[in-house]
Amino acid sequence: MGDRAPAYIGVDVGSSRTKLAVFDAAKQLLGWHVRKSGTDFAATADACLQAGLQMAGRTAGDIVYTVSTGYGRKNVRFADETRTEIGCHAKGCYYYFPMAVSIIDIGGQDNKIIKIDDRGQRISFKMNRKCAAGTGAFLEEMSARLDIPLEDMDGLARKSTDMVKLGSFCTVFSGTEVLENIRRGKQVSDIVKGLFFSVIKRVMEMDSLTERVVMTGGVVANNRYLVQMAEESIGRKILVPEHPQLTGAIGAALYALEISET
Repeated sequence: MGDRAPAYIGVDVGSSRTKLAVFDAAKQLLGWHVRKSGTDFAATADACLQAGLQMAGRTAGDIVYTVSTGYGRKNVRFADETRTEIGCHAKGCYYYFPMAVSIIDIGGQDNKIIKIDDRGQRISFKMNRKCAAGTGAFLEEMSARLDIPLEDMDGLARKSTDMVKLGSFCTVFSGTEVLENIRRGKQVSDIVKGLFFSVIKRVMEMDSLTERVVMTGGVVANNRYLVQMAEESIGRKILVPEHPQLTGAIGAALYALEISET
């Protein structure tokens, strides 16, 4: 390794996006990368590794240990070990907020509510994987129905003055409702805010929340208005880590560091 510090890698291969984090021995985040998972998870993980190492100023020879997590964790060719996404998200959040919290993670294909204690130990978790409603896939589908770029949805929701409440949680039926509201002449911004509200409502119905709440995930990273709506729903401030989309990858990298030290 020469004079350079060792590198510890965490990879979170989600069904929608693959996230990679590079840590040093002092638990500092040196580099990261996020890209669409696509159809070849292994190749995507390889590409993320190269980009993450370049950002960190490291090479493959500096890597001490790698842990993979997420939906496609077993597809990471360079991983030394795999860990569950629940454990990695909990560890990644505790890295930012070392306290007892409820973690709301809104991903591409599923939502999770993970509760941890003040030592970072998992108390419980709930996961929604049966339906796309309330996930990133739901918002992607609705953006297509509305014929607007996904990245424009957050700004549109903020402009709403008369939110359209949608009655259905089902992606298919919500699509029909959206089209019906367009036919009635409803403003797109009001429809988008209604879609955001349905995401928050769906998540809030999954489980009760403790006093301190953290929100993570790619959907949160790209749609910060969801956090504001969630705060209004529960009546208190919600914590968001510096890199909400990287939480699972960060947790995996921290596991890699811990394992190499034992």
